[in-house]
Amino acid sequence: MMEIDAPDAQQQTQIQVKFVTRDPEIAVAAAPILVPTNLKRFGLSQVVNHLLSSDKSIPFDFLVDGAYLRSTLDAYIIQNGLSSETTLTLEYVRAAIPPKFLTSFQHDDWVSSVAASTHNKHNNDPVVLSGSYDGIARVWNLSGQVLSEGAGHTAGIKSVKWLDAESFVTSSLDRTLRIWRYTADGTVAASIKPAAEYIGHKSTVESLAVNQQSKQILSASADGTVGLWSALPKQSPAAPEIELPIRSKKRKMAANGPKVPQYGSLAMLKGHQGPVSGVAFAPNDATVGYSVSWDNMIKTWDLTTGVNVTTKKAKNPILSLATMKELNLLACGTSARHIILNDPRENAEAVSTATLRGHTNAVVGLSANPANEWELASAGHDGTVRVWDVRASESGALFTINREGEGLNGNEKVFDVEWSKIGIVSGGEDKRVQINATPKAGEQA
Repeated sequence: MMEIDAPDAQQQTQIQVKFVTRDPEIAVAAAPILVPTNLKRFGLSQVVNHLLSSDKSIPFDFLVDGAYLRSTLDAYIIQNGLSSETTLTLEYVRAAIPPKFLTSFQHDDWVSSVAASTHNKHNNDPVVLSGSYDGIARVWNLSGQVLSEGAGHTAGIKSVKWLDAESFVTSSLDRTLRIWRYTADGTVAASIKPAAEYIGHKSTVESLAVNQQSKQILSASADGTVGLWSALPKQSPAAPEIELPIRSKKRKMAANGPKVPQYGSLAMLKGHQGPVSGVAFAPNDATVGYSVSWDNMIKTWDLTTGVNVTTKKAKNPILSLATMKELNLLACGTSARHIILNDPRENAEAVSTATLRGHTNAVVGLSANPANEWELASAGHDGTVRVWDVRASESGALFTINREGEGLNGNEKVFDVEWSKIGIVSGGEDKRVQINATPKAGEQA
């Protein structure tokens, strides 16, 4: 058994510790070693770096029993009634770096939805798509310039998603979806043109999900249905006879634009007993979809047959949904201010595998970190975006991101969040898109 020396080690109580990690690049031998109980995060990080024989010191955090260790080992042992003869298993992870405010873009109305694009044509010049309650979709560069606007919805936009580098889809309070073509010439010049309008829902279309493999779109509606649509208008059926709301005459959204061809859905999936608030495709199977609702239900759908495969009931209305691909988990934001992590597989009995608590109002937006399978961002009506490590469900949020800018009272709701390559992008009641930069792979705290 190895023993780690420390100042006054002979006078210090020692305990056996086993260091484990899920990152093979920084793994050490799993055999227990003796360390002084007066060590905290920094001292333990030095121990692991010593074991790694690392030329450059790497800062680590340590997880024990689903929470970050924020005290000495001795304090943890006493608090949990453990004996110094216990062998503690400490999972070490690279220490996270707090997101930093990068920029914000001012809108004329509330920002309901955001989507960053770094598709092939946007890799060198990333752009951000935003949807607003003024009914206008806007594409921005990171300098805060509006490259182009798309007006055509007759009411506020609720959700926006990129389909590819040259097209995106929006949904609205006017009960419709729209596909738009986006073109840019590499300068500030760009254009947005409507390509198709999809009709079929009988109430607000709250949320969207897209699948590039199948070229399909899922929609969540307040009418209690899940819509399945083709992202290729010419492969869509004719639009049904549904009476849509009368065009507003008050705002720019009412401007007469070119007549847009209308199409219908591939399917309308019924089964929820309340407004559907979130939808998602299974990350590894385009024929499987998920939906969540104000009726507390989490449903899994076979999109080929339109059959509801499984239904699980949570304790509270569910307002948002995101998939965590590598973990095979669904993150579900609730009206009860917390996030539940659900295993959607049919043989998983428990609705919740873990619960993340910390928001003080409804959780209405969720997005997983594309560069770290364990991290998740959430948007709340408490005016914050929070960053979580789902391995540490008992620790609360890693970081809290507040709204920044002049004229804010601190109570403005956040409506949406997306964790992208350019950082954590969010929008809300403050009429702003805000971007907080996050570290790139390899950066250290």
